[in-house]
Amino acid sequence: MEKRKLGKSGLEVSALGLGCMGMSIAYGPPADKHEMIALIGKAVERGITFFDTAELYGPYTNEELVGEALAPFRGKVVIATKFGIKLDPSGQQVQDSRPERIRQSLEGSLKRLRVDAIDLYYQHRVDPNVPIEDVAGAVKDLIQAGKVKHFGLSEPGVKTIRRAHAVQPVTAVESEYSMWWRRPEEELLSTLEELGIGLVPFSPLGKGFLTGKIDEKTKFDKSDFRNIVPRFTPEALKANQALVDLLRTIAERKKATPAQIALAWLLAQKPWIIPIPGTTKLSRLEENIGAVAVELTSGDLHDIDSTASKITIQGDRYPEALEKRTGL
Repeated sequence: MEKRKLGKSGLEVSALGLGCMGMSIAYGPPADKHEMIALIGKAVERGITFFDTAELYGPYTNEELVGEALAPFRGKVVIATKFGIKLDPSGQQVQDSRPERIRQSLEGSLKRLRVDAIDLYYQHRVDPNVPIEDVAGAVKDLIQAGKVKHFGLSEPGVKTIRRAHAVQPVTAVESEYSMWWRRPEEELLSTLEELGIGLVPFSPLGKGFLTGKIDEKTKFDKSDFRNIVPRFTPEALKANQALVDLLRTIAERKKATPAQIALAWLLAQKPWIIPIPGTTKLSRLEENIGAVAVELTSGDLHDIDSTASKITIQGDRYPEALEKRTGL
């Protein structure tokens, strides 16, 4: 597996990471714990060294899963987790990045992940009630105490990134980025390049859509959050098939799959981009890993961008309430 560095931080990880959220929540019922522990172990065997989780996922159960699965590989892998969103008594998600809450979250994550220090600690979403300087300062203190190694932000705006980076250098920004969500190209990528910060795209396969296995007839489990995503209405799925058709055309030329082309396209954008596709299936894991070997020439990239520019993606990527939590 090819290795990449997250910006100028020196943090080196596999060119593809593994997003672990879907093993516990969001895409239907939780997967079997023992099967997921085995899958994570197989990911390590195949060269993946970068694993993504969060306190919120479950909540807590995903960190416990990742901690148990990666316990045999301490020192060989990098684990990223997140703080800053909790559940209130009614089950609603509430942002809380007060320094005292960050310290409390950290202690819980350390225990669940079975580690002495968090490799990469992201603020899960920017908290409008806590100055980002206070958040960065709290993480800086934890880094100085040896409990955190690197600081990250998830879906911040560029002004927030600059303010945080001035207090504690940011190693990585996690943001949705894929062929059907390209807003990071407007300001984010150039800002990260200027500051020497890595980008970790989540949902690099468009929540499964870019695999080519989803169309307007697809029915999701009632617990699958895609049921409330505007981009996954039957009308939007039908309209957006044009993008999958493009991926299929390039995939046939490269003897690859649509998912591999989507991931290879991301990898070709910048050398400091490390996508974290998630899966619960070994076959998908191996397919995703195969994307690293797919080389897209400048001509391929030009063809993709030229055709993609003529496709208007239908449907918002999140319901309005969730979109408001992002800093983009």
